[in-house]
Amino acid sequence: MAMSWQVVFSIIFLICEISYGEIQFSILEELKPGSIVGNVANHLNLDIKALSIRKLQLSSQSKIHNFNINEKNGDLYVTDRVDREVICGTEEVCLLDLEILASNPVNVFQVQIEIQDINDNPPKFSKDIFDITISESALPGTRFVLVKALDPDLGSNSVQMYNISPNHLFTLGEKVITEEIKYPELVLERNLDREKQSTHELILTAFDGGKPVKTGSTIIKIVVQDMNDNYPVFGKDLYRINLKEDAPVGFLVLHLNATDEDEGTNALITYSFSQITTKETNIFSLDSKSGDITTIGPLDFEITRNYEMTVEAKDGGGLVAHCTILIQVIDVNDNAPEIVIKSLFTPIPEDSETGTLIALLYVNDLDSGKNGDVTCQIKETLPLTLIISSNNYYKLVTTSSMDREATYIYNITIIAKDEGFPPMSAKKTLTLFLSDVNDNPPVFNEPSYIAYVSENNTPGTSIHRVHASDMDDSENAQILYTIPNLHIDSIPVSSYISINLESGVLYAQRSFDYEQLREFEFQVIAKDRGFPPLSSNVTVRICVIDKNDNTPKILYPLPDTEGISLFEYIPRSSAKGFLVTKVVAVDEDSGHNAWLSYHFLQVPQSSFFIINQHNGEIRIAQDLQDTDSLRENVIVVVKDNGVPARSATVTMNLVVAENFQYGLPKIVNQPNVLDSNVTFYLVISIALISFLFTSTVIITVICKCRKSNISPVFGSLNRPWYPQLSLTYPSEFSDGSLPLPYSYDVCVTLDSRQNEIAFLKPVPNVPTDNLIDTDDSASKNDNVPSTSVNQQAQPNTEWRFSQAQRPGPSGAQPTEEAGVWPNNQFETERLQAMILASANEAAEGTSGLGGGTGTMGLSARYGPQFTLQHVPDYRQNVYIPGSTLTPTNAAGKRDGKSGGNKKKSGKKEKK
Repeated sequence: MAMSWQVVFSIIFLICEISYGEIQFSILEELKPGSIVGNVANHLNLDIKALSIRKLQLSSQSKIHNFNINEKNGDLYVTDRVDREVICGTEEVCLLDLEILASNPVNVFQVQIEIQDINDNPPKFSKDIFDITISESALPGTRFVLVKALDPDLGSNSVQMYNISPNHLFTLGEKVITEEIKYPELVLERNLDREKQSTHELILTAFDGGKPVKTGSTIIKIVVQDMNDNYPVFGKDLYRINLKEDAPVGFLVLHLNATDEDEGTNALITYSFSQITTKETNIFSLDSKSGDITTIGPLDFEITRNYEMTVEAKDGGGLVAHCTILIQVIDVNDNAPEIVIKSLFTPIPEDSETGTLIALLYVNDLDSGKNGDVTCQIKETLPLTLIISSNNYYKLVTTSSMDREATYIYNITIIAKDEGFPPMSAKKTLTLFLSDVNDNPPVFNEPSYIAYVSENNTPGTSIHRVHASDMDDSENAQILYTIPNLHIDSIPVSSYISINLESGVLYAQRSFDYEQLREFEFQVIAKDRGFPPLSSNVTVRICVIDKNDNTPKILYPLPDTEGISLFEYIPRSSAKGFLVTKVVAVDEDSGHNAWLSYHFLQVPQSSFFIINQHNGEIRIAQDLQDTDSLRENVIVVVKDNGVPARSATVTMNLVVAENFQYGLPKIVNQPNVLDSNVTFYLVISIALISFLFTSTVIITVICKCRKSNISPVFGSLNRPWYPQLSLTYPSEFSDGSLPLPYSYDVCVTLDSRQNEIAFLKPVPNVPTDNLIDTDDSASKNDNVPSTSVNQQAQPNTEWRFSQAQRPGPSGAQPTEEAGVWPNNQFETERLQAMILASANEAAEGTSGLGGGTGTMGLSARYGPQFTLQHVPDYRQNVYIPGSTLTPTNAAGKRDGKSGGNKKKSGKKEKK
């Protein structure tokens, strides 16, 4: 046996060539496991070092796995017993198709291995003993067909000859049906004599042509029988049947009919299989009486395509006839195509290039001919296509760019359909996921944001929230919110606002003051966490809402100082409607909170005076009676329109007399209308005030009679009375309520406590050409330093208004009209400055009563001193009583400080 294997290996040869894109090897069967078939890497021109990267894998579409490939060196070797008879059966050429899959890049290589036959199977008879009955009347030369031996080997390795054991009655012959089908025959050489010997046993031996020769034998038992001289006869010695593989169980394959010319029991024929394999016995059945061959099992063209069997017909006398039946199985389209996923690459980035490999598919159909021709396609319309790679292999690749935000998952249905009739198809569904790429910036849900916050808010409270969304996924969609490090009026925006990095909630960092900052803008940046990160920005506008947190401020007359009341002198000749004075007030708030109204507090029913609640003008309500004098004490309340309302009061004494001297006794003797709840201390205070007033009047009369400069006694009263103010304004201005400038006669007195009281008397018809004398003589006064007067800039149209305008909310737009506002002072400020300057000149004896024409009693000495640097600028939000005008700071706009996000120049003093 060892010598036989040496002979086998000595004749092993390897044929390796590439033809039609295939690698072919030829080996002998029964190679030991581990034997090398050939090196695939050499035939594919692959570098040995690259084999670990290419990851070669062996694939077979059959159920036989006898080979494998070494991933390190590319050797194709045997892993299990290679039996050609098991793999190919009786096929003359045994070819085994294998496939080698390579990665990086993906390739499929076809490998075909031819398995050559060796003499590994001895001839074998289907039975160990065959019974033959021969009539003693048989003549010499009669031939008896014997059963042939089976050898699954091919060619010379199959049965080549037969031999019979030596005897004197029989010789061995051969019956040739075809070149491939030959049967041994037993030839009778001499007459038989049953009386001498009734049975004979012969050994029939079959030899194959292998080296060494293998043999198989059986016993031929011959029974000598009396006269039965006619053998059964089949209609054909060979039957060829074509049978479709879808033939049902019980299908009649063939009806055999053998005839025998004998009579009686010698003509009674029975049928049986004399030569059949075990596999065939599970599929075919033979009725011994009728000779019908039917199917008892399913046929499968893909498993066995040909069947060969021998049937014998035996009569009652023991004579036997044989026939051969060849069954060819016809293929039908009974196998649907099969789709096998060899490789699947998922997920893939959404920005993958066109032509990116998604999957490698193998499509196979076990049928043959057109029944096995398969076409493959994608059911849906997708940015994917199938490309035929090699024999029955398809590549699934992309055809265009894909967007995960539009479709993040693709369910790909692949349909394979053969060309049989009726056609059969198969479906395979692949799921392809797209991985996210940071290709979408964050998007805010609004183009811009406007947030409103009330002033005096608590620092640290949330005031608004911005929100942005990102169509990407995971970290690419995680958004961080930041505010750029910019400045608002040289102050970092971070001192005003902060933002939560993750939620986008805005927090106030300070308490806002509407009077200082009305609105401001800044940018919010939304940036995702992708790589590289993408961002977008949005403008956020914060508007501060005004609250009524400022009390009205009375500019004229100045509120009571240390309980001293103000006096207004009214000529007795004044008629009804005469303008006595005007109360001027402002409110640092805006809108409704700055709408002011003027009212009398505790006014007697017989009062001679009325006040306009819109502009604060106090006029005579009725004609004055022929009384010597009249004095009335009034309290003016200025209220705003806020909720809750805030108010301020000022007390005034309105004196009616022919002149100041005549009015003094009346003033002293004028009874005061007191409330019943006035205390004793209030009476004493009024008496003291009356005394001081009388003293002041006397001193003033003396001064007027002398018509000279103020005595040195009053020289010390110059500076402490009024602040150093300077005023520059146009020569003419009128708002329809109180003509400006308005001149007053002033009387000043001084009591023992150095208290100063001024009585102001309106003087009509004062020229207004030159309100401030700019004579150089003003510099000669040593007590007052001289300053230069700057020329007033041309005002904007925002300061112009018409007299026809009605009271309205703050911020109403004025109309064009002749006359302009100054660009740096308010009307009431000029009015107050003019009144105070007039009072000073009256105290010094330089009033308009004795001054030059057109000076209104204001000498050049007081021009440069009258600065309003300590008076707040309320032009931006003041409500002018009796008018719909709310002046705007045009000069501020020219300075680039207009708009809601700029701070006002003045600082607000909270009440």
